[in-house]
Amino acid sequence: MKQSYITDSLEQHLFFARIMKEHAFFLKVGILPTNASLVREGERFLRQFEVQLARTIPMCHCVVRNRVLESGEVVTEFTDCAERQTHRLTGTFINLELTARTHQLEGRGCNDTLTVSPAMMRQVQQLNRDGLTLVEGIINYKERLLSSVGAGGLFIANYPLLIEHILREARLYRMHLMRLEGMEECSCQEVRDSELFWNRIMMEHAQFIRGLLDPCEEKLIDTADDYAAEYCRLLNAADAASDRTTCNEKDALTLTREFRDFKHAGTEGIGSCQIRSMILPLLADHVLREANHYIRLLEE
Repeated sequence: MKQSYITDSLEQHLFFARIMKEHAFFLKVGILPTNASLVREGERFLRQFEVQLARTIPMCHCVVRNRVLESGEVVTEFTDCAERQTHRLTGTFINLELTARTHQLEGRGCNDTLTVSPAMMRQVQQLNRDGLTLVEGIINYKERLLSSVGAGGLFIANYPLLIEHILREARLYRMHLMRLEGMEECSCQEVRDSELFWNRIMMEHAQFIRGLLDPCEEKLIDTADDYAAEYCRLLNAADAASDRTTCNEKDALTLTREFRDFKHAGTEGIGSCQIRSMILPLLADHVLREANHYIRLLEE
């Protein structure tokens, strides 16, 4: 029990703290200078999640599972270059050391025993509690941005749906932490809903990619549109199921592997300036990592 608590906690932070810091980054660079206080708030969350990730990384060495480190959900072969390019393009500093240290992590095999000390338990409990406070803050920030955009009080260079999208991901992170700290039980329905959640996330990724590609990239737009339609089909099939069971796992896994390959090629093409779009290199890498995360969940 202690071993699974430690492992699950650190794997959640290693994935989600990076995702959250990038959410803060995308929001911050999309807000015009006339809303300086919101820009500063986004910057603050970016730095706070960098600190959270910096605390997490050394605790993960030989603790998190090899399959997580090897899945491409934490970092990919593109992450370092994508961060460097995105820093140059936006002028916002990105702590590249976090990616370098993540690449150096060694994992733990499925049959390896993890010795859990009282000190380790205390460290992880504190990490979870601090993570909860931090994610509550960024949820509030995202909710306020979404409300302001909806009321016509704020222009931001992000789709309103994208703000809703990253808000749902933050709430998922919070739910995982609450479950780990015994504030919320993991029900069977939650497990079944995970596939529906990530199918929706993948569908919206396809929609965002379609909307951010240059109009001249007609073939890529059509392909992204096809992926959005396929995920919509899976969601509609699950919604129509009389027993509220999940979509067919083989369909979701096969589709997500194909979509991951599309994202992989897109990340490479955007990084090498071969694809015309409004997609930052780091955003391309971000959605690739989320596809890798979902594939690992389906395979498990």
